[in-house]
Amino acid sequence: MPSHELSMQLKGFGLSTIEIHYYMPDHPMLLQLFAFQQYDVAPDFPHLQHFLDHWRREIEATLNSIRIAHRHMIGPSQWRVTRKEWLIN
Repeated sequence: MPSHELSMQLKGFGLSTIEIHYYMPDHPMLLQLFAFQQYDVAPDFPHLQHFLDHWRREIEATLNSIRIAHRHMIGPSQWRVTRKEWLIN
């Protein structure tokens, strides 16, 4: 049984690294950073959009910038089923 990450990659998800720079109301001169990784689908990034909707609705912080790095880990040309097996030793 494939792992959850592998099944997501086979469905077209790739690994996204997201950096969010923001200001808190109590320290408006201090730029802060929140960074995380998640599997998402480029170019729309629906999981990131959902997270940002939550951020705007629930978190009292002003967004300054968002930086995204995205990489498809597995593509169709890299995954294939083989019907041959070699035993070594």
